[in-house]
Amino acid sequence: DPDSGDNGLLLYSLVNNQRSEFDIDENTGQIFTVSVAGKTGTFYLEVEAADQGTRRLTARTTVNVTIDSSSSNNIVVMVLNQKINVVERNSAEVKRVLEDKLTWNVYIIDVDSNESERKARSTTDVTYVKIIAFDDANQEVPAEDVKRKLREQKSKIETELEAVFSASVIAEIEETPADSATPELIATIVLGVLLACTLTAFLVYVVITKKKKRKYYQQHLVKQQAEITGGIDNLYAADQNGSRTSVGELEHTNN
Repeated sequence: DPDSGDNGLLLYSLVNNQRSEFDIDENTGQIFTVSVAGKTGTFYLEVEAADQGTRRLTARTTVNVTIDSSSSNNIVVMVLNQKINVVERNSAEVKRVLEDKLTWNVYIIDVDSNESERKARSTTDVTYVKIIAFDDANQEVPAEDVKRKLREQKSKIETELEAVFSASVIAEIEETPADSATPELIATIVLGVLLACTLTAFLVYVVITKKKKRKYYQQHLVKQQAEITGGIDNLYAADQNGSRTSVGELEHTNN
């Protein structure tokens, strides 16, 4: 606005209460997301610009915002020890601080506290801020690079955010849990376990069978030895009896 003073000061706002998904910086007119997780399609935002003169002049326009349904693996979640309603009110400043310290274009995808009730949203001091960064070539910056730089700039980011929130700030990075195993991997693991159990059972069977055969062979060998020994003893006894009989008969014959 070429006018001077308040007549030249423009303030921007969203019309029709569209602040649940988007918000706007009233001084610059920059639109940013508040919570669009799980939402896709095109949103039609009506933006109003108004000067601050005695007789306020206004103008409106429609901004089309398209949310791509494709997911990204480069989303990073920051955890702030601030109430969600406070973070939502200062999303533009949070974005500015992150862009300044990371030196990338940063977009806030979602602001969440895992609490749906209004009272809880104003009392729970844990807020999750999902961000994604783009380089100068408008390419997504890998999540690991974003996390690395967030760690390097952690103290500076916290200092800047303390000035924004007028309170002590702790900014952490939420580590995403490992993806759950796929059905194919689960099937492979189950088959591997079953194969190992089957092999173990087979080895146990072989060992037990060998032990039984060895025991049976030893018992059979002992039995054979006993039978042989018994046969020899009987034969020796028979020979002795036979010899005595023969001698007796011989003596009787001589007499």
